[in-house]
Amino acid sequence: MTSSTDSSTEKAIAAIERLTEEVAHLNGHRFVAVQNSLLRQLLAQFTRGLAFGLGSVLGATLLVSVLAWWASQFEFLPLIGDWMAQLADEIERATSGQPQINQITR
Repeated sequence: MTSSTDSSTEKAIAAIERLTEEVAHLNGHRFVAVQNSLLRQLLAQFTRGLAFGLGSVLGATLLVSVLAWWASQFEFLPLIGDWMAQLADEIERATSGQPQINQITR
């Protein structure tokens, strides 16, 4: 009986030693270092927010540009063709630096 209890005790001690080594190894990771420091955590979250904001703006810009280009291809439709042509003229006038309709002086 004593040899089996000694064997199980040795196995338990070996398991605890392995767990201790693993915990020490995990505590050395960068993630734990960031989580333990309030300043590092704030900096990481700030950087994450900047990246999210920049990605959102660039994505929205690209999406609106593609949708505007796609909508400009519908000039052949009789119902919205005239309106799209007027809209295209206004956009062209605004981007070329010409005064807008309501800014023309008499």
